[in-house]
Amino acid sequence: MRALVYQGPGKISWDAVPDPVIEDATDAVVRVETTTICGSDLRIRAGELPEVKPGTVLGHEAVGEVVETGPEVHAVRPGSQAIVSCVSACGRCTFCQGNAYGQCRGGGGWNLGNTINGTQAEFVRVPFADQSTHQWPGALPGDDAVLLAEVLPTAYEVGVRNGHVSPGDTVAVVGAGPIGLATVIVARLYSPRRTIAVDLSPSRLETAARLGADAAELPGRLISDLADGPGADVAIEAAGAPESFVLCTRIVRPGGHIANIGMHGKPATLHLEALWRKNVTISTGQVDTFSTPWLLDLVVSGRLSISQLITHTFGLGRIEEAYDVFSRGVDSGALKVALHRE
Repeated sequence: MRALVYQGPGKISWDAVPDPVIEDATDAVVRVETTTICGSDLRIRAGELPEVKPGTVLGHEAVGEVVETGPEVHAVRPGSQAIVSCVSACGRCTFCQGNAYGQCRGGGGWNLGNTINGTQAEFVRVPFADQSTHQWPGALPGDDAVLLAEVLPTAYEVGVRNGHVSPGDTVAVVGAGPIGLATVIVARLYSPRRTIAVDLSPSRLETAARLGADAAELPGRLISDLADGPGADVAIEAAGAPESFVLCTRIVRPGGHIANIGMHGKPATLHLEALWRKNVTISTGQVDTFSTPWLLDLVVSGRLSISQLITHTFGLGRIEEAYDVFSRGVDSGALKVALHRE
């Protein structure tokens, strides 16, 4: 088969590699129909995650058809249409028993495209398939279904849920990339009084407004008004930049919540001299994807509309071009790119 292989810092290539095979009794092999690129893939390509070794197939989001299963797989079988979760869950360890699949100590967690070969390929081996795949309804387009692998669960679990978004809240989402925009969409389920999107890109702010943000602005007057006034009940950091985290600490109200979604590659200053008396709760975390079945029901029923998050589509063989377009998202207009089997 062919796959997108990490060759070292700054180097990726679309290469012929061996087909994946069943290695453990709980494995499944999935023929990838649609996959996508995540911001963490760009960080891997840049060499910022040294645990990812050269020769690793990248990617951790996909939908496709199960073609082979191990003898201990019971939830799916060959021919099943499946959403491949971005994290794997052994289902037995203490963390998995508490739905904290991202912290799995039994061989799961974030392994696809990280410690084992991932989904940006024609086929992928999925560990712990019973807990790490979800039924993909045939009527749901692949471009929507692939967003259930990571984007929507991350927005809900790490942003909206960790931030305790509640009816009547003022919610500020700092960073209007794919995760930030998904957060704007999901937060509306909880009837906030006002949702504010903040970004440096005018085009992404326009998208945020179309997707339901009550205000979408560059950092400026509105943010100053929040910082000097009542503040946001919930400030959600979705950019992964030190300055965006600091901005969240400025605008959150006393007693409010800061939910950090962004993947940070550099230290961010925590201004305790300004925060110690504000009684602020700060949460971080990796997505667990326990919410995928619930979110999938909402998408299928029409309560969540997510199609606008996919802005570009490519054949899988054009994945190197797709990386270039996605990495220049502010200029190219790319939010999420979908890669389809050819």
